Amino acid sequence: MVEQFAHLDAVFHALADPTRRAMLGQLAERELTIGELATPFSMSFAGASKHVRVLENAGLVTRTIRGRTHLCRLEAARLAEANAWLRRYQRFWTARLDTLEALLLAEDEAKAKKITE
Repeated sequence: MVEQFAHLDAVFHALADPTRRAMLGQLAERELTIGELATPFSMSFAGASKHVRVLENAGLVTRTIRGRTHLCRLEAARLAEANAWLRRYQRFWTARLDTLEALLLAEDEAKAKKITE
């Protein structure tokens, strides 16, 4: 069971860093080189490359090397898997909050009824 969700651990680890989330946002627009990914953060190629490596290990990015150029592309399938996992809990919390809302509305109606009596 643990190994079944190991890739989710890698995805959530990669998404835990704001720089990597921003890089994914950039890659959602188009393919970029490592240098282009590094530019908004004023970081070195080596620093950006480490972030890209984490994204690659999570299956969120693929890197194509053409000569000295490292071109990165978003692989959204792993994001879809993480989203599906999160949706399970969204349904859980939605049901719980709907129940709470119904209880609070019933309580308000009971209070209003006592006041008018």
